[in-house]
Amino acid sequence: MPEQSQSLTEPRTAAAEAPPAGGVSRRALLGTAGATGLVLGAAGAGVGYAAAPAQATPLSSVGSDHAMFHGKHQPGITEGLQARGHLVAFDLAAGAGRTEAAALLRRWSATAERLMAGEPMTQDDTDVARDAGPSSLTVTFGFGNSFFSRTGLEKQRPSALDPLPDFSSDHLDKSRSNGDLWVQIGADDALVAFHALRAIQKDAGSAAKVRWQMNGFNRTPGATAHPMTARNLMGQLDGTRNPKPTDSDFDQRIFVPASGSNGPAWMANGSYAVVRRIRMLLDDWEKLSLTAQENVIGRKKSNGAPLSGGTETTAMDLDKAKADGEYIVPINAHARITRPDQNGGAAILRRPFSYHDGIDTDGTPDAGLLFVCWQADPLRGFVPLQRKLDRGDALSQYIRHEASGLFAVPGGAAAGEYVGQRLLEG
Repeated sequence: MPEQSQSLTEPRTAAAEAPPAGGVSRRALLGTAGATGLVLGAAGAGVGYAAAPAQATPLSSVGSDHAMFHGKHQPGITEGLQARGHLVAFDLAAGAGRTEAAALLRRWSATAERLMAGEPMTQDDTDVARDAGPSSLTVTFGFGNSFFSRTGLEKQRPSALDPLPDFSSDHLDKSRSNGDLWVQIGADDALVAFHALRAIQKDAGSAAKVRWQMNGFNRTPGATAHPMTARNLMGQLDGTRNPKPTDSDFDQRIFVPASGSNGPAWMANGSYAVVRRIRMLLDDWEKLSLTAQENVIGRKKSNGAPLSGGTETTAMDLDKAKADGEYIVPINAHARITRPDQNGGAAILRRPFSYHDGIDTDGTPDAGLLFVCWQADPLRGFVPLQRKLDRGDALSQYIRHEASGLFAVPGGAAAGEYVGQRLLEG
């Protein structure tokens, strides 16, 4: 579970917007989407609980925020963490090939564009998201290794999509791994996210069937007194060293270049997503003392600062030692092992969701992280980091990798295009 992690944008706010006396129409709401601020209001500010007639209840910026479907890159990669997420993989139906896949991606793209704008389905809408705004909904599409043989496009399969190697920490359930097609759905409202999931599933029709599906969550925007890095289910700040769009080499690390790449042209401005279902062995973790937990990670649990001192963003001093000569940041600490400067510059962009799928019969919680990371080339990003973790990460005895997938996520669709069109019609 490489540490390089931090929300790309500061958490969005739940600042209330006062509506006109007659209430806010869906069209008016969408017209203001994207104009809301990102600064949190005063703690305790009432959102939707004012003692006023129902039609005058203010709408929150959380609902009106929206992401763009068309663009250089697909949505759901550089946006901040969303409160609710669904990851779902599909396999093409028997007999379905390139023609059926193209029609499916065309339907999916049209649906995603409408829902991300806060509009209902053109027909047979379930009304699950009625009354809600876009809520920062994003829908992202990718192709698995097997997709290319199913569609006769083997010559267009990128070498970067070669299967991931086996790792010693793997305990993988093959039925919940890989897939021909992958869809990531995220939103800041659970009903908006579910509405999109149901629409995508219905759109698949007879062309594809669900292989696996996983549900996740993050902290709701505005839940903290000030913007801060998210916490995972171990209670650790999870996101301190993520690459940021302001970094000079961000695009180079995360996105396939439009020119000069060894990969196929249809992957220009795209990225590769590694998806791992990582179970946290919380019963074992929570038996550790606070000091022991911090030594496993290499950071203070309270504020994410490195054990060598400073604040969350202070550079970690790997050479700083105690009086007895032992390193202050243990040699097997997770944060030490995953530093890019200790791994030939290998970098990934983490954008995960936590998950909780109930309690096992023995009382053990089935909970952890739906780990999603992005990179221009997984052989230079995720793979070297995970191999390094395999060789002695202190965190490894408290987690278990239970499912895995690697997907090629093409660049964003231009206006009038559908995602993957350059591959399927090239």
